[in-house]
Amino acid sequence: MAKNNMAALLKQVADQQLSVDAAMAQLDDPGFVDLDYAKVDTDRQRRTGYPEVIYGEGKTAEQIIGIIQAMLTTKVNILVTRVSQDKADQVLQAYPDMTYRDDAQVMLWQQTALTPTTHKIAVVTAGTSDLKVAEEAALTAEAFGNVVSRVYDVGVAGIHRLFARLDVIRDAQVVIVIAGMEGALASVVGGLVDKPVIAVPTSVGYGASFGGMSALLTMLNSCASGITVVNIDNGFGAGYSASQINHLTENK
Repeated sequence: MAKNNMAALLKQVADQQLSVDAAMAQLDDPGFVDLDYAKVDTDRQRRTGYPEVIYGEGKTAEQIIGIIQAMLTTKVNILVTRVSQDKADQVLQAYPDMTYRDDAQVMLWQQTALTPTTHKIAVVTAGTSDLKVAEEAALTAEAFGNVVSRVYDVGVAGIHRLFARLDVIRDAQVVIVIAGMEGALASVVGGLVDKPVIAVPTSVGYGASFGGMSALLTMLNSCASGITVVNIDNGFGAGYSASQINHLTENK
């Protein structure tokens, strides 16, 4: 336990706000629950401000259920990404309070109500084929209490569609731009807004897009300033980072 946390704990005991037994329990808490196949980080929200998020791909439904059970005592909001319909059906049988969005393959259990942010995050896509990644980003941001504006199918092939929604995009505190093919939309948006832009390349495209590599390289080589790029199809990473930025500005 860090020194400042130890001092705060001792002060609570001295002020009779916390019993000796309760303080001992906190001192003995290793900060994780060992399930053999997973060590669930129950201390992450205290350290980082955000609880652990479960990555569902590669895990069995039984493993996901076990991790959720370990997280329940912390009263955090539980987010599970990359969950197939079959796994989700099994998890919902064990925990019917969870919700599932098949368009994003995301599960959420909102155990604790969060105050919605005043500032918004805009999620912008080049095409309808990018919606799965976009919804993963949007739902991740919403799970952490952010208000999200969705601006979909405004790619450079019909750029007038983007200009028609530019007021909504400029009203946001952070902009997530999601595009496949050549990924040009991020550069266009980056040159039109005065807010941080997080670019997400998607694996949408024909053969020479190389499963998103073309869009990734375009975004990494953008001449528009202030663009940060996350991994291919990583809507979760974009939503998480945008939430951190939005909450920092919210708390100023």
